Amino acid sequence: MNEKIHHGRNIKRFRELMGIKQESLAFELGADWSQKKISLLEQKEEVEEELLSQVGEILRIPVEAFKNFDEEQAINIISNTFEHCNQPASVFYNSSINPLDQIVRLHEEKIALYERMLKEKDEMMARLEKLFSK
Repeated sequence: MNEKIHHGRNIKRFRELMGIKQESLAFELGADWSQKKISLLEQKEEVEEELLSQVGEILRIPVEAFKNFDEEQAINIISNTFEHCNQPASVFYNSSINPLDQIVRLHEEKIALYERMLKEKDEMMARLEKLFSK
């Protein structure tokens, strides 16, 4: 593994880019997870393959992104692209990715996540009410 690549930091960066809180990721990972455990995960330099796969599935990001993303390298590529380009906007001109589509997709994913969380909360409240009524 490249020593510069930090799996936990990459998980954190992608999670934040998607606007997902640690609590939400913990919820999606299951009952054994908490915000504090996610915080500790994001501090780990190397994360097990199976856990990377689970997080990747939740965030809809390929495992390779966590393993290969090197922020320093990305910054160098970006700065070189703009430094050697007469019209920096041309980098985006021929892009086949519509930023609005990406924003809409991320927004829809967040809504689906919140809806799942609300449903789970409602189910938990129903269970608690049932317990209290006994």
